[in-house]
Amino acid sequence: MKVLVLFCAVTALASAYELSDIVSARIETCRGCSLNRLPKVKQFVMEDAPSYERMEVKFITGALPELVLLDANDHELERLPLSQLDREQCNKLIQEKGFTKKQKSEF
Repeated sequence: MKVLVLFCAVTALASAYELSDIVSARIETCRGCSLNRLPKVKQFVMEDAPSYERMEVKFITGALPELVLLDANDHELERLPLSQLDREQCNKLIQEKGFTKKQKSEF
């Protein structure tokens, strides 16, 4: 019982942040197998994600696609799975977290 209470308290603390705390984000995903099975997420990762301000894509062998929100010290604020989303939902999620697209000349 004590372990469960401690886990819940730590989880609540870890996810307690303001949108203004988000400074940057990183998408972590594999380049191959997992991403190839998710064509709509792959389109988002390869075509849309690089067009957002303060967003990077990091390829990690075997990693399922996740959005990692970071604070000013590059500490992880939240990790959100993208596997169950389509391309439009991924873009909507990014925008809801306060990210905007770069100007065309910045691509």
